Amino acid sequence: MIRLRHKVLIHSFRLLDQLTLVAAAALIIYFRPEIALFGGHPTTPATPRITDTIGVLILALGWVGIFAYTIRYKADRFVALTTQIKDLVKATTLAAFWLMLVSGIFAVGSFNTLNILFFWSAVTGAGVISRLALRLVLMSARRSGYNYRYLLIIGANSRANEVADKIDAKPELGYKIIGFVAENESTRQTWSERNSHRGEVLGTLDELQGVLKRERVDEMMVCLPVESRFSDIVTVVQHARDLGVVVRLMPDLQDESLFKNVHLEEFEGEAVVTMFREQMLLQLLAKRMVDAALSLTALIVLAPLMLVVAILIKVTSPGPVFFAQDRVGMNQRSFRIYKFRSMVVDAEAKKKELAHLNEIADGPAFKMKDDPRITRIGRFIRKTSIDELPQLFNVLHGEMSLVGPRPPLPDEVKKYEWLFRKRLSVKPGITCVWQISGRSNTTFERWMQMDSEYIDNWSIWLDFKILVKTVPAVLFGRGAS
Repeated sequence: MIRLRHKVLIHSFRLLDQLTLVAAAALIIYFRPEIALFGGHPTTPATPRITDTIGVLILALGWVGIFAYTIRYKADRFVALTTQIKDLVKATTLAAFWLMLVSGIFAVGSFNTLNILFFWSAVTGAGVISRLALRLVLMSARRSGYNYRYLLIIGANSRANEVADKIDAKPELGYKIIGFVAENESTRQTWSERNSHRGEVLGTLDELQGVLKRERVDEMMVCLPVESRFSDIVTVVQHARDLGVVVRLMPDLQDESLFKNVHLEEFEGEAVVTMFREQMLLQLLAKRMVDAALSLTALIVLAPLMLVVAILIKVTSPGPVFFAQDRVGMNQRSFRIYKFRSMVVDAEAKKKELAHLNEIADGPAFKMKDDPRITRIGRFIRKTSIDELPQLFNVLHGEMSLVGPRPPLPDEVKKYEWLFRKRLSVKPGITCVWQISGRSNTTFERWMQMDSEYIDNWSIWLDFKILVKTVPAVLFGRGAS
């Protein structure tokens, strides 16, 4: 009966969203809000065409697909209202864009930019109001003792106590904790002595099957450490599957990151659990498109400057114009990086002689403020980062990105600590957080931390901010050497 109510609620909400879209579109067609607000005369309605019917069908199918893909229609008590509203705004924005696209293709005169804005505002407002109303009704019912579920917490430890406190503090979730299942007799005894006020321990993990037989349980909340209790968690999941009981895993904070991006896939009829798969595929595609477009544009615009620099390098210092070097890229793939040569030809050979003067004492990278290997023109192009411009070819080729951790040398990677290798999980870039934060004035460990923070918080918007901040950093040569 509970599952039936959930299905009815889910499908009712799905239908309500679609009816809201249709109603908003119909109101705009027949009432023309821009005319009501700003005056004017409605155009004479045209004779219905077969293409109109096709357009309506395409519009409706698009809306159904957009909302099904964007909004998680689930009766889940733990989904936050902010998450629901974010999903709704994404869906209504895409729906408005789809309406604009279809109306443009099929020449529907009733829809213009202003009307589509009215449409977006109406369906978004109606969606927010309906979700708020449903949440208020459910919260009121659960606070009054209706629509609740019996919850069994697996674990008798500090994590279980913490989770129970949070659930008790939110009666609107509609849970009644019937008791706890201890890891073993020792844990059971300790719990009884320290948390006698919290709730009854109904048994141990070995007795879980018996507890489920005699108690009324709708859901189980597993509060066990994953690393040391994995086999016990599997047993709990098996019992839950056998009885059709919902089971939720509440891992410790150190285990939480393991389950953020879990996907169940299939291979040759076998189930495959995939973890840490990239989530933001559209953003990554957009990043690649931006990289290709901007690098190509920059190469065309900066071609005269690069030609002048090439001539100056050739005239002032014997040797090639470009400096090529093997670097380590994404997932330890090696590639050839290109720069304007800013040092003498035998700079790499002289590096060993200067190793004791390395100013980055806490890491494998080599930096020296007054490096004697740098040529006269080289000092200028390094200060202004002009020496990096040939790397635009690496970006265009796809080996690098405009923004990302700087590509390290193979010898540096061999000396990396374990956690430093995280920076190799993304494409290297021409500029990065380190580039705009002092460069040579930054310790190696802090440099690695900044790269890690960039990877954890990456977005197209973050890349844009870094690119914007790179301009003054380059112009004023902050931290360059």
